[in-house]
Amino acid sequence: MSESDSPSAARVVVGVSGSVSSLTALCRAADEARHRGAELWPVLAWEPPGGDLSARRSPAASYLVEEWKRLARERLVTALVDVFGSTGTGLAAEALVVRGSPGRALVEIADREDDLLVVGAGPRGRLHRALWPSVSRYCLAHATCPVLAVPPSPLEAELAAAHRRNAWRLRLDTGHVEKEFETVPPDA
Repeated sequence: MSESDSPSAARVVVGVSGSVSSLTALCRAADEARHRGAELWPVLAWEPPGGDLSARRSPAASYLVEEWKRLARERLVTALVDVFGSTGTGLAAEALVVRGSPGRALVEIADREDDLLVVGAGPRGRLHRALWPSVSRYCLAHATCPVLAVPPSPLEAELAAAHRRNAWRLRLDTGHVEKEFETVPPDA
């Protein structure tokens, strides 16, 4: 039995999808793990395109499962490198790639009372909440351990606005940029 398998080791389990919200949650989870002296468990849950029912109906899906797993592992590694760089976390960690719905997978992994489950709260728009199920809401409702829902980074809204402007081919409004430069001291 390794040290990470011992039941007394505290864990911080964090859901990672590669989204900006999940990267923010991963940063916060690493801080919590350092503060608590706990292991960091980044988890990427994946499902076949169209869901498991669709995959069971298609004979080609059985050949693609290994490719989907490989892509999920690559996405997790990319997210970890994006957040921590090539130096690593400096923490005891166990990264997991799990097949299943994200909310259910995270709740099943963070099954101890002394675990902390960290999830990104994701976009807050009404349309987004109506069309896509919320992993954070599922975890808050079903987890047996404390759950920390990390709000989106303020930069995420700015990034989304820039994407919309680019998609609609709108010109960049430099008025607010000029105001920001006016507030910066000349010697900075």
